[in-house]
Amino acid sequence: MKAVLFANTDWYLWNFRRSLALALHQAGHEVLLLSPDGPYGERLRGLGLRWQALPMDRRSLHPLREARLLLHLWRLLRRERPQLVHGFTIKCAVYGSLAARLARVPARVNAVAGMGYVFTSQDLRARLLRPLLRRLFRPAFAGGNARLILQNPDDVALFAGSGLVDPAAIRLIPGSGVDCARFAPDPARTPGPRVRVLLPARLLWDKGLAEYAAAARLLRAQGAPVELLLAGEPDPGNPAAVPEATVRGWVQEGLLQWLGHVQDMPALLRTIDVVALPSYREGLPKGLIEAAACGCALVASDVPGCREVVEHGVDGLRVPVRDAPALAQAIARLAADPALRARLGAAARAKAEARFDERIVVRDTLAVYRELCGEAMG
Repeated sequence: MKAVLFANTDWYLWNFRRSLALALHQAGHEVLLLSPDGPYGERLRGLGLRWQALPMDRRSLHPLREARLLLHLWRLLRRERPQLVHGFTIKCAVYGSLAARLARVPARVNAVAGMGYVFTSQDLRARLLRPLLRRLFRPAFAGGNARLILQNPDDVALFAGSGLVDPAAIRLIPGSGVDCARFAPDPARTPGPRVRVLLPARLLWDKGLAEYAAAARLLRAQGAPVELLLAGEPDPGNPAAVPEATVRGWVQEGLLQWLGHVQDMPALLRTIDVVALPSYREGLPKGLIEAAACGCALVASDVPGCREVVEHGVDGLRVPVRDAPALAQAIARLAADPALRARLGAAARAKAEARFDERIVVRDTLAVYRELCGEAMG
């Protein structure tokens, strides 16, 4: 079988779908990875995978530019003649599926990881885009040879009740998975005098960065023995991007340390006591499941996506969304109670192994491919 995996960044393919691409490749299938140009493309090629850059602008809304992208995709799929196209994130799922229908590709898989900027932001631009996207969902996701993969039950209920997608075509697969052998606790680590707290995420407002900075001010005023860190890069292609100057201002104010892009996340997480994600909405946050696999105590917003990772009082603490005082209170509670941190961290590790291991995610994704492609999957 030949499969095309299409994402809006090469970083996404590397960080979230590398294990899926390698599993297909190692099983003898042909895999073509598509994304806009970027530095991770060559790293994917270095693994023996075929990657190709697309003339795609994530932020573009220009009708002619978008029409040219669809035409480019259609021509590429006509030339490559894959049996299956799998698009990740809303724009790639819609465009990839429309182009695949026009090119008569036998099977289409669409993965929507969270509702994204268009459905979570109240900006005018986002509100204007919603009706257009809803109109595109029906032709993109329709047909007996199409499946829609969602990452949490809230999104399943939303799409199933929308009338835009046949509920029978929806499959629930929780995230992209985590390598639980690579992401694992350090059994020899002993906590230091200050509790290390980390927010690992792209620098977007809807990841709760403003609330994290506000919580840092409250914790400093209380004299809490905590050290707050932020790991992640700016995302200029996203309308919800936090300006780098704002982040540097928080650093200069002494609220937090900004680590930027961290190449070795397992090593960092093994030095962390608490991981916080005060996000506004998620598909299923990879940063949280990586932290869970490393045995960190978790604090997360009580929102779709985060709820599937954190059960309050069992493997983490949930806080109301956009509530900086509640976030500060949860962090302070964990900072003051090492036994609670240890208990929650151990339960988080157990859940990661049982539900979020990448081998489970790859197995379930290949099962969706097998539904559509049958004998071609072997």
